[in-house]
Amino acid sequence: MNESFITLQFKEGALHLIDQRVLPTAYTEFVCRDYRDVEFAIRDMVVRGAPAIGATAAYGVLLAAMEFSPLFDQEGPEAFRAALGEACAYLDASRPTAVNLHWALERMLTLYDQNTWASSESIVAQFHKEADAIRAEDIETNKRLSAIGNDIVPDGATILTHCNTGALATAGWGTALGVIKEAFYSGKQIFVYADETRPRLQGARLTAWELTQAKIPSKLIPDSVAATLIRDGKIDLVILGGDRVAANGDVCNKIGTFMLSALCKLYGVPFYSAVPISTIDFSIQTGADIPIEERDSTEVSHIGDVQVAPDGMEVYNPAFDVTPHQFITGIITEEGILYPPFQKRIAELKQRLGR
Repeated sequence: MNESFITLQFKEGALHLIDQRVLPTAYTEFVCRDYRDVEFAIRDMVVRGAPAIGATAAYGVLLAAMEFSPLFDQEGPEAFRAALGEACAYLDASRPTAVNLHWALERMLTLYDQNTWASSESIVAQFHKEADAIRAEDIETNKRLSAIGNDIVPDGATILTHCNTGALATAGWGTALGVIKEAFYSGKQIFVYADETRPRLQGARLTAWELTQAKIPSKLIPDSVAATLIRDGKIDLVILGGDRVAANGDVCNKIGTFMLSALCKLYGVPFYSAVPISTIDFSIQTGADIPIEERDSTEVSHIGDVQVAPDGMEVYNPAFDVTPHQFITGIITEEGILYPPFQKRIAELKQRLGR
């Protein structure tokens, strides 16, 4: 089933993004006309979700190439490459945790470095083609991943999910929410509980919106309700995403994920992470090596424009936490489901892919 919305698309020389900061009460586009706009869109969470950030960054490199075209023609390829590298470093610093951002930037730079270019027009054309390919590949990857993940969803299952992992978090379709949609559209009678996901409320604002759009039976819950549902045997499995997976299978994901995994371990509830292989960072050995982004204190001290905490109160606001691989039942990818021992399975995957 096709989505009724397009998360990101490049048209008329600019990148058009659904502005996720204003959903679900408004549906507007944020238009990126240069790579600086792209950096802002990623940093300010106009667009979010590891795969969506990666695809967006690829188009940011395209916009940089368009801007620096005169430099290539007037000063040559070395000057162009230097400017392009600076733009990529600027984009790379926008959010430090999700590996897909760095992966997409490296893919675009590698395309430039491995070819000899006759003109700036050819660079722009090939960058456009490559960014389109990253976007298209992500959608296809998500659909393969979702079909594979559907096998672990029992008919009649009640599923808990956290944060947003649908089409809004990707180039299209989704990862964990893609699995849920695949199960529903295949005819399974499922029910979904969606955590609100404080402090940015991606579950309340985005996942609830996508579940409503897809007409999937569901309820929105405060994050703190999840523990009671798991304890009382009302959750059959938890499926959520990931922003970076270490080589040993530790999964870095939206803050609150570790808490859910510990509860699932305690009460014997299957706990799955659904991620494209581009989210696996083969160079990082454990989750302890993953940089954790800490965001602005006002995300906690305010709800929208309304202040809810007293002046002078300090805030700790990490955007992500790390779930140890021992708490994970399986990692769903487009190449199959990885089961323990994760370090061995991920090493085998790396070898098979020639990474």
